[in-house]
Amino acid sequence: MKVLGLTGSIGMGKSTTAEMFAALGVPVHSADAAVHRLYAGRAAPLVEARFPGTVRGGVVDRAALGARVLGDKAALAALEAIVHPLVREEERAFLEAAHGAGAPFAVLDIPLLFETGGEGRVDAVLVVSASPAVQRARVLARPGMTADRFAAILASQMPDTEKRARADYVIDTGAGLEAARAAVARVAAELREARPAV
Repeated sequence: MKVLGLTGSIGMGKSTTAEMFAALGVPVHSADAAVHRLYAGRAAPLVEARFPGTVRGGVVDRAALGARVLGDKAALAALEAIVHPLVREEERAFLEAAHGAGAPFAVLDIPLLFETGGEGRVDAVLVVSASPAVQRARVLARPGMTADRFAAILASQMPDTEKRARADYVIDTGAGLEAARAAVARVAAELREARPAV
């Protein structure tokens, strides 16, 4: 079974692209969704122990946690040391299930794939991209997002140009949903046809 890593900078349309693969019947694992589940479960007491006051009602308050770690490399590294191993566990279980179900390929939706060395865990990488203007408009339209927060997030991510240069596939999500859907279908068809080397 082939594994496709799906990634892209904030506001580039990664989640929408993941949904397009899922609509084609492709198994998709979202690292973000895994983190949401973990923040309401196994990770919550671990996060609270390291960042007291960031858990409310047994669930990590993402806004409170973000305020503690954004822009603080040591704090962010401490959070990643808690969360990343738990996400990897879920990822491995997902891939085993997809392989067991006979899927020709599966998608790992990983926001910081290159930044965390995740390309070593996949057979190919798909980067979603859009123009800086489209990206900025999408991100600043999100509730609670500010220009300063957007700038801080961008600073923590690998530049889009570098991601595109390192990708096996690139989809421009700024060209509209239909164009993106067609591009996803082409990538899916290629990966379904791919046969492992003997």
